Amino acid sequence: MSANLSSGRISVFRQFYALTKPRVIQLIVFCALIGMVLAVPGRPSWPEVRLALLACLGIWLVAGAAAAFNCIVEKGIDAKMKRTAWRPTAKGELDDRQTLLFSAVLCVAGSALLYVWVNPLTMWLTFATFVGYAVVYTVILKPLTPQNIVIGGASGAMPPVLGWTAMAGEVGPEAFILFLIIFLWTPPHFWALALYRVEDYRKAGLPMLPVTHGNEFTRLMVLLYTVILFAACLMPYIYGMSSWLYLIAAVGLSAGFCLYAYWLWRDYSDALARKTFRFSLIHLSLLFAALLADHYLL
Repeated sequence: MSANLSSGRISVFRQFYALTKPRVIQLIVFCALIGMVLAVPGRPSWPEVRLALLACLGIWLVAGAAAAFNCIVEKGIDAKMKRTAWRPTAKGELDDRQTLLFSAVLCVAGSALLYVWVNPLTMWLTFATFVGYAVVYTVILKPLTPQNIVIGGASGAMPPVLGWTAMAGEVGPEAFILFLIIFLWTPPHFWALALYRVEDYRKAGLPMLPVTHGNEFTRLMVLLYTVILFAACLMPYIYGMSSWLYLIAAVGLSAGFCLYAYWLWRDYSDALARKTFRFSLIHLSLLFAALLADHYLL
């Protein structure tokens, strides 16, 4: 009896945890952490490390709240798509009331933590990001325009700005450069996914670019955005935020992304679109890891 009860509690915990979209949140917190690290010259002191840990926790909580709210709004859409049909809200394992309460608790807890133990500016920017993603993007932009990813990408590009603000207490030009990189990275990243998931989006009634403008046009947009992204990825070096170590990584990774986009444009296949999507994740992760390494090693 007790074993079954324990197993049931673990199952419910896993369902709520799944609502936070853990893999997405990990990348968000990682990008925020990069902003924190770059905002502190040299090696951080223990008070700065403690502040960064608290900021990461607060950002994780609010980002998890936004993800859970997104699951409520899109449960009908999620149920129609293979990629998202497993989510607890799509399967009916968690109802709207439970999910909304969970989202509210995470948002309030994260906002309070950021306001009291980090700084009010970081709290307000994080809350604005919550509204931008959960309401402006999910409720308004995503079902209405094929430019949803481009406009809504502003919310997804905020993590390093939040991290920078948490440590510096202000938004510096360096934070805007990091914002720009993620902002330009987001469209080719998601459009590569949309290319091989186009039927899912069509069935769900979402006006993603491959649905509204076709495969060929979307592939061209992926290529153009990766070229512009290449230029943006050089800005940390040009501005003096980083040195040759980051530059080498940025050139190599961005050239690789452009090459994948070129192959995708010239000779499309679902398998290549999937590889391009996966490489985009590697690109952003290693690019920011290179910034981190450059900051401490050189």
